[in-house]
Amino acid sequence: MNKSSMIRARIEPDLKYRVEKILQKIGLNTTQAITIFYKRILMDKGIPFEVKIPNATTRKVFEETDKGIDIHTSKDTKTFLKDVGLR
Repeated sequence: MNKSSMIRARIEPDLKYRVEKILQKIGLNTTQAITIFYKRILMDKGIPFEVKIPNATTRKVFEETDKGIDIHTSKDTKTFLKDVGLR
């Protein structure tokens, strides 16, 4: 989709700086964060969610899966649930 619309907003410089540091840790830029926020508002028809810096366990899992470590694949959901002991 063509991204040609612009949003301009005035915001406190310290808030902008601190939020952009958090977004960087999450792996998003400001445009991506605003797009996510807008899409969720549209889907939820209101203010939708919390996004937080992942804790150490979640960051470790992200790093491992990015490296292809401990990834499980299955041909379908039923097989997956059986493989992980849920059926």
